[in-house]
Amino acid sequence: MNSLALTLHPFAALPDDAAPKRPRGRPRKTEEERDDGNRRAELLAAAARLFRRQGFDATSTRDIAAAVGMHSGSPFYHFKSKDALLYAVMEEGMHTAIARQRAALASDTSPEPDPRVQLRRLIRSHFDTLHGPGNDFIPVMLYEQRSLSSRQRSTIAQLQADYEAPWTPVLEALHASGQLLAPVKLSRLLILGALNWSVQWFDRKKGASLDELTDACLALFLKPC
Repeated sequence: MNSLALTLHPFAALPDDAAPKRPRGRPRKTEEERDDGNRRAELLAAAARLFRRQGFDATSTRDIAAAVGMHSGSPFYHFKSKDALLYAVMEEGMHTAIARQRAALASDTSPEPDPRVQLRRLIRSHFDTLHGPGNDFIPVMLYEQRSLSSRQRSTIAQLQADYEAPWTPVLEALHASGQLLAPVKLSRLLILGALNWSVQWFDRKKGASLDELTDACLALFLKPC
């Protein structure tokens, strides 16, 4: 065996009993790898909060790292760039909102769900997304989409369309029964627009609960039973 082969395969010329033994099973993960999921979630939450308060351009990765007790370069273990972190904030937020909405609708196991009840579930779930834990991604989506690439914006737009899709058949059923008088498409846009604006004025410490707010919305948008 020539010297090049020995350089590339340093154990090739060793007898079997002299070769170093490999540990059995999967290699042990580092502490950073073991905590990868938790740290990633912490980074997303901190980034969303800072992007909302300070704006994307004014927030540095050093700011985000400091908010979760990391070294300044550690976020790059989880995300390639600050741009990637911004996109992940929006994407994860939309996936969470979609999952919450699906769970709300799936909780109604009636053979023929009442569209009025379904609309209430949709509105209540939307209020949870707007005002519940992890809601920082909402204003980030509203004001920072310009910082995304065109492909990223397209993906977020598709997630938004997926989120809004279940509203249409519910509103169509309400329109067909005469409970919703306005056209379905305009109703969907107006209802979501009104709900979204609540982030500007709603304060659960001073006003109604989210359940009371949901009931008020139904009374506003639908004819009385």
